[in-house]
Amino acid sequence: MITKQKMPLFLTLLLVMFMIALAGCSSEQTGTKSETTSTEESNKKTTKSDGTTTEYPIVIKHALGETTIEKKPERVATIQWSNHDVALSLGVVPVGFSAANYGVQDESGMLPWTADKIKDLGAETPTIFQDTDGLDFEAVADTNPDVILAAYSGITQEEYDTLSEIAPVIAYQTSPWVASWREQVTYNSMAMGMEEEGKQLIADTEKLIEEKVSKHSEIKGKKAAFVSMSADDLSKFYIYTPDDPRGAFLSELGMEYPESITSQITDPNNFYLEVSAENADMLNDADILISYGHKDTLAALQADPILGKIPAIERGSIVIIEDNTPLAAAGTPSPLSIEYSIDEYLTLLSEAVSKIK
Repeated sequence: MITKQKMPLFLTLLLVMFMIALAGCSSEQTGTKSETTSTEESNKKTTKSDGTTTEYPIVIKHALGETTIEKKPERVATIQWSNHDVALSLGVVPVGFSAANYGVQDESGMLPWTADKIKDLGAETPTIFQDTDGLDFEAVADTNPDVILAAYSGITQEEYDTLSEIAPVIAYQTSPWVASWREQVTYNSMAMGMEEEGKQLIADTEKLIEEKVSKHSEIKGKKAAFVSMSADDLSKFYIYTPDDPRGAFLSELGMEYPESITSQITDPNNFYLEVSAENADMLNDADILISYGHKDTLAALQADPILGKIPAIERGSIVIIEDNTPLAAAGTPSPLSIEYSIDEYLTLLSEAVSKIK
């Protein structure tokens, strides 16, 4: 007969200690895996001061490709026109941005609303890229950006590819130089991980415009067009389309583009039409016109045998914005330039409307 023997006490204690150690090791391994997973998840989110979170990666499609933002950018660079104004409006001072090449009245390379905002934020002047003769890729790279904003720009595919070797780039949605101020805010703010703040900036700017326009009801519903006419060559002129920021802003102010113009737009990717003077009757239905120029431009237009017969020109219902001034630069608006120039612009539009009989 086989009999059972009791396990010696010291073996029993040794077995118990081994089981406890094994359990502790298993628990430690489980905890490490859990902590690693938690860390990975937290790296995909950024919690803001208002309690909201932004999840990463952020993927933004645009005309030149698709850009992925892996984590919240800390160093923001911008190129070409007005993209830096979006960042500044959101309280972010870029590490570098392109010098303004139009409308600047001093050697700063900045338009007045840009300079004012940097001062308000108590920041030092960032690096300013001199890219009139082409993008300065080396200067951009030297700022070591985490993202490059170019939602309103004219960069080529080759330039985009080169910039992308420096940092993720946000290009325009459809065509070069076609982006309303809303699009500029929407896509640049997304790239900075500030989409909700961008939405609030749009709402605040819309409220400002609404309040200002409410004081000028006389312009509502008037047919208007933004053109470029030069007294030095009256054989042709240019009409900016309603998709161009200049044209789009007129609609924002409650004005309308004449159908005689919109019906001639065959390529929605073009932001302007070149028109021969012999086809100037395209402008006959416009109540008012807006053009760049100087103090002698209106007189030259009215004296021209063809352009002088356009009703708006004949009666003087034309806003001549002095070329290369801040107001002229504000024609392609940003939230900062709108706030800075809207009172002056509305006053000039109102004066042009007052000449309609």
